[in-house]
Amino acid sequence: MFAKRLVLSLIFATLACLAFASFTTVSEAGGDKKKGKKKVVKKKEVWTDAADPTLPADFKYQGEYLIQERDGASIGAQVIALGNGYFQAVMLKRGLPGMGWNGSAKALLDGKLDGDKVTFTPAAGKRKYLAQSPLEFAATTKFTPIPAGQMSAVISGDVMTLDVVEGDKKELAALKKITRKSPTLGQKPPEGALVLFDGTNKSEWNGGRLDKKTGFLNTDGSDMTTKRKFSNYLVHVEFLLPFRPAARGQGRGNSGFYQVDHYEVQILDSFGLDGKNNECGGVYSRLDPKLNMCLPPLQWQTYDVEFTNAVRDGDKLIKKSRLTVRLNGVVVHDNVEIPGVTGGARMEPEGTPGLLRLQGHGNPLQFRNIWIVEKK
Repeated sequence: MFAKRLVLSLIFATLACLAFASFTTVSEAGGDKKKGKKKVVKKKEVWTDAADPTLPADFKYQGEYLIQERDGASIGAQVIALGNGYFQAVMLKRGLPGMGWNGSAKALLDGKLDGDKVTFTPAAGKRKYLAQSPLEFAATTKFTPIPAGQMSAVISGDVMTLDVVEGDKKELAALKKITRKSPTLGQKPPEGALVLFDGTNKSEWNGGRLDKKTGFLNTDGSDMTTKRKFSNYLVHVEFLLPFRPAARGQGRGNSGFYQVDHYEVQILDSFGLDGKNNECGGVYSRLDPKLNMCLPPLQWQTYDVEFTNAVRDGDKLIKKSRLTVRLNGVVVHDNVEIPGVTGGARMEPEGTPGLLRLQGHGNPLQFRNIWIVEKK
């Protein structure tokens, strides 16, 4: 135990130095624009089932890794698959988002598949947020370089072995792969709830496709809306992001969950990223989430949204809409006021009842266990 704490102390010292190092602020890829030319897919680049035998080897290495001690001495890593055997590991002091991470500086390691393991070295050179090239990709807009040879890692099986060198000291730490699940995953509708989808039929929806084999509601790349309108409510929805390792930004499992068809809560494979208003958990183009709670793709995730509609007095808007959003059980928006409608909203004025909309946006999203409790 004492030896392990020495190791973590050395790693903490390394990560702490990053907080005071000069940041290289990387340019953004402009991925918040939802319109533009679609990438031509020349081979299979999209997977929707974690049991698909055609999944590339990259899939089993992506995910979250953690070494955790009772005294809070923890290190987390979020490993993002970038396609063709390339990865980026986001190293986090004190743990994972929503599980100890203190919001401090991130370290980035570039990874490459090498047989049955992935080797990581410090990310270096010119970087761009969400760049298409894995050698220019940065999972954060503030890229802090690690001196060459100071930190490296290897993933073999379900263990990431972190190697840290500080002066004449060299230490190893083993981070084990974990699979987090939302505490509201599979939550049953409470008494008085209206079940919008339970896997048996889609009678409450326009659009979409019920897959009778899986019991999931599929967008097949197109939008679907409820048949009923709502105003004030608590709604629960579970979603599965596709695995698109070669895609970037808004091309990576893009969808959205519209409240009263006015305000889009973004759905996107933003695992390991900064957590912006156009990424998972954001109110699109309006509000950044408090933290990025997006889990890896092909893993069921949850939204629990408590929504209060705007209030009108005739033609005058006297109160704006408010919402609380829990992504995978963690509050990412806490009773916040929404400044205005988001892109793609219906034309009727704010404060009027509206449909719920699940956006397809050209991506094969899957949904299950959707229910709503209306409020006065």
